[in-house]
Amino acid sequence: MSTWLVTGAGGMLAQDVLGRLAAQGIGAVGLDRAALDITDPDAVRRALRRHRPEAVVNCAAWSDVDGAEGQEEAAHRVNAIGPRHLAEAAGETGAVLLHLSTDYVFAGDASRPYAEDAPTAPRGAYARGKRAGERAVLELLPRTGHVVRTAWLYGTGGANFVRTMIRLEGERETVDVVDDQHGQPTWSRDLADLLLRLGRGALAGTVPPGVHHGTSSGETTWYGLTREVFRLLGADPDRVRPTTSAAFARPAPRPGYSVLGHEGLRRAGVEPLHDWRAALAEAFPYLVAAERGKSREKHATRR
Repeated sequence: MSTWLVTGAGGMLAQDVLGRLAAQGIGAVGLDRAALDITDPDAVRRALRRHRPEAVVNCAAWSDVDGAEGQEEAAHRVNAIGPRHLAEAAGETGAVLLHLSTDYVFAGDASRPYAEDAPTAPRGAYARGKRAGERAVLELLPRTGHVVRTAWLYGTGGANFVRTMIRLEGERETVDVVDDQHGQPTWSRDLADLLLRLGRGALAGTVPPGVHHGTSSGETTWYGLTREVFRLLGADPDRVRPTTSAAFARPAPRPGYSVLGHEGLRRAGVEPLHDWRAALAEAFPYLVAAERGKSREKHATRR
């Protein structure tokens, strides 16, 4: 039976990847940070030699975008050096590597969706590390390396923007949300399904190596997304008020426009993810249950 290895197994996306692999009867090993530190080359080599996976899905990452500004060296080890170690070990064992990356590798000043081969221009420590990780995978694994860029992820397995807005709808009369950042809200379960399709295609030789964009179709702003969350909750969307990025100054720069194109997937015969509104509507009952279950648990702990 084939085996897939998933790093960063404690994270939201990795949990969905492992769940979808199990649902399809594919053997999988999930390793969280305690079980595998990808910045340790010997540990990475031992893990791949032990499990001999056909495919590796690298969900391990330093995801604290603002924290990376003050700890760039530490973030670089995880986001750039770690993928290099995985690529080296995958090359030695013959595994396909699916490495998760980000929309932040682009400048974020475009007015039309970024193609897979569009010039990158990372701004900020997090973005620089992620771009370096991409380059390592593509250079070391020209035949079996796949970089999958995603953005604006939400799901049931961890904290994220959509779950926060679900909570805030019940706590505040109005919510101020940025309306000058454009992107593609993407359900982590949808992305997990895409990763499985890409991995199977790569193993079968039908999906070429390189860069793929794993985001939902369409686009919106954080403000537009929040209005849709309120609508799905049965709340008045006009309780959401638009504001600018300047009102929420952060240490790391945010891309104003990070919509990703999907022509590369179509050329490879892989169907891109569907529209973000349809995905959010499908995911919404699970998101509400997860968030409200968390709130009940917190309340019970305090009593």
